[in-house]
Amino acid sequence: MLDRKGPVPIYQQIAQLIHERVTRGELAIGDPVPSEASLEEEFQIARTTARRVARELRERGIAHTVRGQGTFIGTPASRRPHHRAARYLAISDEIAQAIKEGRLRPNHPIPSEKTLMRHYDVAKVTARKAVAHLRAQGWVFTVPHRGTYVSSPEKWPDDV
Repeated sequence: MLDRKGPVPIYQQIAQLIHERVTRGELAIGDPVPSEASLEEEFQIARTTARRVARELRERGIAHTVRGQGTFIGTPASRRPHHRAARYLAISDEIAQAIKEGRLRPNHPIPSEKTLMRHYDVAKVTARKAVAHLRAQGWVFTVPHRGTYVSSPEKWPDDV
């Protein structure tokens, strides 16, 4: 339980709670630290406070950040499983599969960035990378200020 009126800053209290999750085995070396969005929701905090949690975990040596991939439990020398694809690739593969199966139809929107962030519990940059990857492959197109839509089948990758 957080003490919002006590002398210890909220971000330090949350970092301690995450450290306790590691100690209990709920989070293992190489696991991603909960995203800013999930920390905001779970603890009812601002995004800047969530960012300070990650910084505090790094300063305590509990976590490290890999540019473009995220923040993970352990030190930079800790081994992370290499068999895991980048999270944005897994998300884009899942959306591409939904397009192939007809669950997302041509000229209809794909889930919004905010929806992707919540559904996959990822940061905005990860959701954006997933959509950018889909766009680069030809699965989707974006209309500025409107959204991202499923492309017509003739624009899909050849290996479909």
